[in-house]
Amino acid sequence: MTPNVRVDPHFFTELDAQLGQSRGPSGEPSASDFLLIDLPSLSAVIAERFEDLPALYPDRDDYRYLVAIGILVPAVTITAQLVADGSIVLFGIDIDLSAWPA
Repeated sequence: MTPNVRVDPHFFTELDAQLGQSRGPSGEPSASDFLLIDLPSLSAVIAERFEDLPALYPDRDDYRYLVAIGILVPAVTITAQLVADGSIVLFGIDIDLSAWPA
């Protein structure tokens, strides 16, 4: 059975700090764009392959991370934790913004 995936409020804070509320002048997606287009498929990968993902911390198999290419973003790292109820919580995100001009 595939675990449920939830998103921690800290994830949204980090996402908003990186992408913002509106699209950028160089084609950067908004945070809403990312949530609607990239996050569903990335969340599915995390849910289906959690045990295969690299451990974030030594000796802590409950923390994992995914490095992936998105549809809207050139690269993204999402950090997640498997919690006691069997669900996975996404709590961190780092988007590679280097492809867009400053």
